[in-house]
Parts: sequence; C-alpha cells; structure tokens
Amino acid sequence: MNFKDSISYAEKEDQEDQLSHFRQKFFYPKDSLDKKIIYFCGNSLGLQPKSVPELIKNELELWGEKGVLGQHIRWVDFHERLAKPSANIVGAKPSEVVIMNALTVNIHLLLVSFYHPQKKRFKVIIEKDAFPSDQYAIESQISFHGYNKEEALVEIAPRDGRKVLDEKDILDAIELHGDSIALIYLGGVNYYTGQVFDMESITSLGKKHGATIGFNLAHCAGNIELELHDWGVDFASWCTYKYLCAGPGSPAGVFIHEDHHDWKGPRFAGWWGHDKNTRFKMPAKFSPIKTAEGWQISNAPIMGMIPLMASLELYEKAGMENIRNKGIRLTGYLEFLIKIDLPEVSIITPNNKGSQLSISIKKGRQVFDRLIEEGLICDWREPDVIRLAPHPLFNTFQEVFNTVKLIRDVLNE
Repeated sequence: MNFKDSISYAEKEDQEDQLSHFRQKFFYPKDSLDKKIIYFCGNSLGLQPKSVPELIKNELELWGEKGVLGQHIRWVDFHERLAKPSANIVGAKPSEVVIMNALTVNIHLLLVSFYHPQKKRFKVIIEKDAFPSDQYAIESQISFHGYNKEEALVEIAPRDGRKVLDEKDILDAIELHGDSIALIYLGGVNYYTGQVFDMESITSLGKKHGATIGFNLAHCAGNIELELHDWGVDFASWCTYKYLCAGPGSPAGVFIHEDHHDWKGPRFAGWWGHDKNTRFKMPAKFSPIKTAEGWQISNAPIMGMIPLMASLELYEKAGMENIRNKGIRLTGYLEFLIKIDLPEVSIITPNNKGSQLSISIKKGRQVFDRLIEEGLICDWREPDVIRLAPHPLFNTFQEVFNTVKLIRDVLNE
C-alpha cells in the first residue's frame, strides 16, 4: 500500500472513500466541552446508528396502542428479520443463524450440546489467555462433566518472548492430541493482540481428527470476512455491541451448521425453540425447530434487537467485503504511521489482523490516561497494551493521522 505521511494524503483518502458517507449515519461523541473526540473503540462498543431512536419509538408506540396485540402484528417473528443480514456477516445460511441471549449464555448453551466428553475423547483445545468468559465457560463445563482442567484442557501459548501465537503451534497441538480431542474452541480474533486465526485450516484439521469445532466471534463479526458454512465450523457465537454497533448488552448471535439441525443429542430446551406450528398449542413434549432457532430458550427481546436491526441495515448497504477492505487500509495506515513516527512504540498485532492495532509503550498507562484526556477514546488492557480500533463505517484517515500526531505530542511531553 502506497501510504504517505501527510495530512493532505489522509484528506485525499477520505475524499475518495466510497464508505465515507456512512459516518453521518452514526451519532459521534463529543467531550464535556462539546469538543470533537476521536473514537477508536469500536472493538469494545460501537457507536449508535442515528436511526435507532425512531425505530425504538415505533415499537413503543405499537406497545402503547396495541398492547399484547403487538405480538401478533409484529413481534412474534421479529427476530427472523435479523437472520439473513446476520448470516451475511458470518458467511452462513439464514437457517444456521439466530439472535438470542448474551454471548456467554450462548456459549454455555452451545457447549451443552457440542461438548460431551467420553473416556477416550475428552480434551478441549483453547488459546491461553483467551477472553475470560471463554476460559470460565470452558473450565466450568469441564468440571461439570467430572473432569479436571489439568487433564482435559490443552492451552496453546505464545512461544517464549512472543506476544502472539504461532499458527503452526495450534495445528501441531491438534496433531499431537489427535483422537483425544473432543472440542477445539478458539476466539477467531484474539481480543488482546488482534491476531486473526486461520479458522478454515484449524477446522479442516480438527475435523480430520474427529473433533468438534467452535469459535467465539466477538471480535470477528462485522470486522473480518467469515465463511462459517463453507469452512464446516460446527458452532459459533458472537456479541453484537462491538463492531456491529447494536448497543450495550445487545443480544448475541449464534451459528449452528445445518449438519446439526436434526439434532438428537443433548440440549437445554425452551418454548421459543419449539416447532412454530404447534408452539402456541402449549404441548407437553418439546419438538425442536430444525434450524438454529431450535436452540432458542425464550422469546426475543424486541427492544434490544432494534439497534442491531438498524446497524445490520447499514452493513447490508455497505457490504462486508467493502467494509473489510476499508478496515485493512485504515489499520494499515495506522501501522504505517506508527512505524515511521513512533519508533518507541511496539506493535504486537501481527500481519493477520482485523481493524485493531494493539501497541505497547513505556509507561503505557500514563500515556493512555493522557490520550483519554486529550480526546482519543481507545482502551487499556493489563499489563501494557493500548488497543486502537478504527472502525470502517465511522472513522476516517484524517483521524488516523491525527491519532499518531497526538501520541507523538503526548510522548514528547
């Protein structure tokens, strides 16, 4: 990429950016003095689409005017509107996707079905220092089945002196443990380093050894292009409040490959997963929907789904391929400028990355606090990492340029 270290170059990139108009579709925060900030925290909480308040108002009016009749007018199948655009985000068929619950709740529900260890095949492969919810969920499921962590959990760690995993070490671990692996469960993008894992190769090799394959896509969905169906992934889940901009606590997404839709194994059942043709007849025996919807427990949280519907409309218009291409350029430009202008800053994110750059700086916490004071909204992760995440739908190349300039100014203080 032929980047240039100048504000005029950044301005030109913004002028030629075919996605630049999407920035106007979001509320962009200001500080207490009504001064503009730079918001590089879309990997933690995306910004609010401007269409959200009106959409929520519509549902509140329906509730107020119709009461329970609103259920039959619009709400009973409301969640189905989210299936196709969500499937486009993760590379799935609409029948393989459902929006429900929160991420960690979904992880547990999926593990009930897809982690059933046996005497010989009981191990779980996970990356060391995965996001805590993954660690807690996996370890508690191992314990629930009567195994202990020391025997059943295989943690892949970075090599000595390195911050990121070597892809070869993941594949080597799969080969080493072979038919003792019950489950391979990884974050598709590591939350701390921003490293994107080769999910296709991991899935292919895991399947060869008879393992079940699942991914936490919290930092993938809306960030990188995915092909879950074609890769043969068994299951996955993701939150929607990060890159997907669906708001704090928004309901999460679930993928279950169509190979499992006629499921005969264990699952925790709830009435909203029951066959739609007989659901309201209230039968005593559970008859699951033969799609991903069969894993639903409760009816849809309508008000929580509305911001996601607003965001997915923008993603549909922009196109995931275009979003990913701009993300590569934005993050690439940030990396280019840091390497030229900030030699004392270490970039720990490898080349295989999404729209996130994790950096390490001496006295990093002090630097981070000053950046926040100066209006750069990013985030800090112990012990020494600042995460910068320019979002393709609402950030600009000029903001990338000004971010590096601001870091330079803070370091010069």
